[in-house]
Amino acid sequence: MADFLVVFTAVLVVIGLGGLRIANQYARGVVFRLGRYQGTRGPGLYWIIPLIEWTRTIDMRISTAAVEEQETITKDNVPIKVNAVVWYRIVDPKEAVIEVKNIDTAVIQVALTTLRTGIGQHSLDEVLKEQEAVSSLIQQKIDAVTEPWGVKVVRVEMKNVEIPSSMQRAMAQEAEALREKRARLIKAQAEFEAAEQLRKASEIIMQSPAGLELRRMQMLTEVGAEQNTMTIVMMPSEFVTMAGNIAKLVKQPA
Repeated sequence: MADFLVVFTAVLVVIGLGGLRIANQYARGVVFRLGRYQGTRGPGLYWIIPLIEWTRTIDMRISTAAVEEQETITKDNVPIKVNAVVWYRIVDPKEAVIEVKNIDTAVIQVALTTLRTGIGQHSLDEVLKEQEAVSSLIQQKIDAVTEPWGVKVVRVEMKNVEIPSSMQRAMAQEAEALREKRARLIKAQAEFEAAEQLRKASEIIMQSPAGLELRRMQMLTEVGAEQNTMTIVMMPSEFVTMAGNIAKLVKQPA
């Protein structure tokens, strides 16, 4: 009898220790009993019935999936090649185990198809200039598909957008034309402002002839300071008229 108790106790100890499981803080254990879902355990130490229950451990940390390069056509019929990165995590271990066989492969395949269709709904300019907004829309579409699987898509980023070389040259020519247009507009605006200032200055001088003479004297001072070999002196029109009258008087006979 004593031997039987010893053997029975040993069997219970073996069964008890054999059913112990440990789930890390970032993991959960999905327990099945005779093929039926029993519950989600963890983190920490938990126990299952040996030979009757078994468990599958699910990592709930954020995973990264690289979406291979996809060739697609934008809304304005430009062929481009795009690759992306998807960050996702499992938020419901039960659904992630029961609803889909290979969660990583499923997420990548959804991202592939959604990336192609998502890019096709935007023009090339939107894809190049508003990548964050386009990525956000693609993320929402992927998340809508993976939500029933217990997966949350955290972020989607396009790594590289490759456009045809002919389109690159056309975009470079367009950018150059825009820069030239901007430069001409700036130059025209500067000339307009200079002409406006000259017009105002001429109005002031017309109101005060003495101001014109002061400006002539100032100009002569500036020219002389530059040490030029030749200096042109602009005389007032009154002096020129007076000199002409004196010359006529001198030429008259006495």
